[in-house]
Amino acid sequence: MVRAQKKLAIALSNLAPHPCENAELEQYSIDGELAARWLMDIVAFGDLREGCTVADLGCGNGILSVGALLLGAGKAIAVDADSSVVDVAKSNLKGEGFWQQGEWIHATIGDDEINLSGVDLVITNPPWGRQKEKADRPFLQEILDCRVTAHILHSASATHIEPLFTSAGWDVEKYGEADFVLPANYSHHTSTQDKTRVAFWRLTPNS
Repeated sequence: MVRAQKKLAIALSNLAPHPCENAELEQYSIDGELAARWLMDIVAFGDLREGCTVADLGCGNGILSVGALLLGAGKAIAVDADSSVVDVAKSNLKGEGFWQQGEWIHATIGDDEINLSGVDLVITNPPWGRQKEKADRPFLQEILDCRVTAHILHSASATHIEPLFTSAGWDVEKYGEADFVLPANYSHHTSTQDKTRVAFWRLTPNS
């Protein structure tokens, strides 16, 4: 398991990076090691299965889509509001040989209608609302509407995720924490690199 995670981390670290040009969209890229750790956790839960269809909401450079396909998913639907970012995700999936297994959607979650029928799993690192209040709500609502198991990476200090989903009849598990590196991509950053604490949630609808 450790060896497989390390191999995955190396592959994901070699992808073309997220351009991180839009501060309003809170574009922060997950690094290869964190993405690999998270995806291996999802595999361990049995949620990322051979041949499954994964929706990657706010896909960025497609790191989670590529990782899911490398771990056996049959299809990845990569959604992002930034067309230049979608182009990077396309290039990364094509470069890894997954052109036929990827679907790319340039759309704004919450504003544009997205067809996620047939999806088995949703994975997302949504905007946390630090630049625009409640920016994560459309992502959370999309999960509620989709009604399939989802895994979310969010600020470890977030307190609204569990009550939102439990009140809708979902099972919620906060199953881990990690440091998230924040490179100084934007003018409001005051240091070359910072980090923040993130947590992972597993959300499962009750049938």
